[in-house]
Amino acid sequence: MAKQMKYLTIKEVFRRFHELEPEPKGELHHTNAYTLTVAVALSAQATDAGVNKATRDLFKIADTPQKMLALGLDGLIEYIKTIGLFRQKAKNVIKMSQLLVDEFDGEVPSSRAALMSLPGVGRKTANVVLNMWFHMPTQAVDTHIFRLGNRTGIAPGKDVDAVERAIEDNIPAEYQLHAHHWLILHGRYVCKARKPVCANCIIRDICPFEEKTL
Repeated sequence: MAKQMKYLTIKEVFRRFHELEPEPKGELHHTNAYTLTVAVALSAQATDAGVNKATRDLFKIADTPQKMLALGLDGLIEYIKTIGLFRQKAKNVIKMSQLLVDEFDGEVPSSRAALMSLPGVGRKTANVVLNMWFHMPTQAVDTHIFRLGNRTGIAPGKDVDAVERAIEDNIPAEYQLHAHHWLILHGRYVCKARKPVCANCIIRDICPFEEKTL
């Protein structure tokens, strides 16, 4: 674990991220708050590309909780059976949809606590929905952000909760809204787990990672 990066260095890191991509976007396809919540829940231990392939046709016929309930468990499974853990995820989506109808008037709630009361929705999923749909500066820490935060010192922490707090505590306020997208995309395509592509890294000169590749 690298030590916490200094404020001015972090500010320069995110200035460069912003200059390269001012409005970073998540890669999960969705059409509304409900389809986003479903997509994020399905993405656990799966790739965004795999989820997008499965939901492309699903969301054409089931883009609301009511329509998902009408499709039913077996119908949903047929669409998402290429995704890992699809049976349990399908059960969660159906339970989530029922709860949204029964407790939230069919609308996705906009608080973390309410979102986390939904089956299959943990803190990370809730933070993604709050950030991407409701534009709250929440930080969804996945494996890419956890690795990158600790490798670079941008947001070091022993677990995902500690990394989330480190992002919130140390990244300048003007970059908080898009911080997790910049970090995810950088971790996914540049600062990779086994072979980071340091030659293509826009923060290479200010990154303290000692085992840089050529």
